[in-house]
Amino acid sequence: MRANDTTQYIIEVNELTKQFGTFTAVDHISFNVKRGEIFGFLGANGAGKTTAMRMLCGLSYPTSGSGTVAGFDVVKEGEKIKRHIGYMSQRFSLYDDLTVMENMELFGGIYGVKSKPLRDRATSMLERLNFLGEKDTLVGSLPLGWKQKLAFVVATIHQPDIVFLDEPTGGVDPITRRQFWEMIYEASSQSTTIFVTTHYMDEAEYCHRVSMMVDGKIKALDSPQNLKRQFEATSMDEVFRTLARGAQRGD
Repeated sequence: MRANDTTQYIIEVNELTKQFGTFTAVDHISFNVKRGEIFGFLGANGAGKTTAMRMLCGLSYPTSGSGTVAGFDVVKEGEKIKRHIGYMSQRFSLYDDLTVMENMELFGGIYGVKSKPLRDRATSMLERLNFLGEKDTLVGSLPLGWKQKLAFVVATIHQPDIVFLDEPTGGVDPITRRQFWEMIYEASSQSTTIFVTTHYMDEAEYCHRVSMMVDGKIKALDSPQNLKRQFEATSMDEVFRTLARGAQRGD
């Protein structure tokens, strides 16, 4: 079930801040994300993007500022946020000793999807991937690329409003990366919002809009085309390098 969709923005953030003692990991960031948008959230290691994502996922509380995700308050309604999002990363842990279908049924059940519609939905998603023949295969025997695609399917099995992807294509080959982005575009076309971090600057080109974090602050936010024009760059990698030159934090 989707949250109320009468507003234009599925994520709204205003002056969101996270401090650990005297260290400010996320420094008064503000931005909005539209429904169905593919939003790139980029920055070097140590820039604060993972900390910011944890607040948006209801896993960490902000020190100050405000925000809503799927209509729920990031300060007061973290548990409700978790029920309306999907999440995966390069380190997403499927259960290697369970089959493909068993993993899908397990995670779908955790999100409250009923048994019959869950089975039907899982079968349909595997058919679209031409992977139904492997439904009884142990996940531990799958190649990394297929594990990552399966992890995305599992993250969307409950039809969430938003999917948070934290460096989801790390370590996979270029062909698998392209196939993975085709899955992202399909989800976006069905009004699922994609919030993605990546170290591959060519993937930033696939996003509708991109924000660039440096030292806890958002230093640039626009479409890839407009950012390249603004920084007189031929690629998003050039934009990133220009912004990262002034960074004080390291890896």
